[in-house]
Amino acid sequence: MTNNKAHWENVFSTKSQNEVSWTQDYPKTSIDYIEALRLSKSSNIIDIGGGDSNLVDALLEQGYENIWVLDISETALEKAKKRLGHKADKVNWIVTNIVEFESDIRFDFWHDRAVFHFLTDISDIEKYVNIVCDLVAENGGFLLGTFSEKGPNKCSGLEITQYNDIK
Repeated sequence: MTNNKAHWENVFSTKSQNEVSWTQDYPKTSIDYIEALRLSKSSNIIDIGGGDSNLVDALLEQGYENIWVLDISETALEKAKKRLGHKADKVNWIVTNIVEFESDIRFDFWHDRAVFHFLTDISDIEKYVNIVCDLVAENGGFLLGTFSEKGPNKCSGLEITQYNDIK
């Protein structure tokens, strides 16, 4: 994977939430999934590529206490922190490329609807899978959003990997 940090810093420096196609005012599908898991409010939850996403806002509103947001773009995370104000202090913010991520924390829920499809090199995909296997707690939850083969072959101007529908 080429390091797309400069690309994402540019995107989040030049566009607002309403100028990108992936923003959800309220991440209903993700929140419904999390609620269905019946996680405790003290569960460790990580949002991969969470950047300026509103998932962190919804998790805080729901009373979750151990939230991590990981993104390659420091600018995206700073925008989220500014939006949240003093609530941002309740969140663990991580600036890194996902294939370089290391942690001592085991996550009860891993959320990614923003990053995995940008991994186009098989070695990066394998690194990601290994990281998930290492860092998701036993019996932990995992939600992964990708593009199907029926969808676009690029997102935000970058090549992506498409996946078959899983049945």
